[in-house]
Amino acid sequence: MSKDKAEQNDQARRLTSVARRMDHPNSRPRDAATLIIVDERGSEPRILMGRRSDRHTFLPGKFVFPGGRVDCADHRLTAPVDLAPETTAKLMVDMKGGADPKRARALGLTALRETYEETGLVIGQAGEQTMTSRSQSWREFLAHGISPTLSSMRFIARAITPPRRPRRYDTRFFCVPYEAVAKSVNRDENELLDLHWIGISETGTLDLPTITQVILEDLTGHLKRGGLPDQSVPVPYYFMRNGQFLRTLI
Repeated sequence: MSKDKAEQNDQARRLTSVARRMDHPNSRPRDAATLIIVDERGSEPRILMGRRSDRHTFLPGKFVFPGGRVDCADHRLTAPVDLAPETTAKLMVDMKGGADPKRARALGLTALRETYEETGLVIGQAGEQTMTSRSQSWREFLAHGISPTLSSMRFIARAITPPRRPRRYDTRFFCVPYEAVAKSVNRDENELLDLHWIGISETGTLDLPTITQVILEDLTGHLKRGGLPDQSVPVPYYFMRNGQFLRTLI
């Protein structure tokens, strides 16, 4: 067995072995998206992470990347520059409820909106702004004169919360280079606490969900091989079946 294959099997075993209560009524996972911003300007790549409030039902007190569930407004907004076709195709693989490119686009937009809400970072391109939305968050975002372009986003992983958990999400993990950040805004209240940039080698000192550790390992592998993955690179997909986590590629 190759070293890479052994490490991938170990990732699936670790996800399976996590102690978790699975006694809630089962529910269908909700679409969600997360964004990892990678700053490679220094001697070591850094990423932006923040801590979830202890009051949250889902992953209380854990350090995570910015992200959250898809809103109706994310489906209604049309990005001026869409996801790469290869990315859209991979996002639609095993899409529950039927493959839909508009749902794929909404996932990318969700990652940008949630990043703005939770960190104050506006990702996109400056220019004449003609887009409108009834969503307060999107109105705030667009008021900064930035269009939420999706072409710089790389889809790097997907993970579904196990059955019978209090909250279930079908989460797509994206990453962008730091250069995609068009503006940093001081908001009255960012939704993530203790926001800070941290070197990837230092993330082991944080209280991370196991799935976050696994995604960081996947990302670190790409960075060691030369940087953020190309759109054509297969994407790991983590999900539980018959009580065991599996890792497949999209």
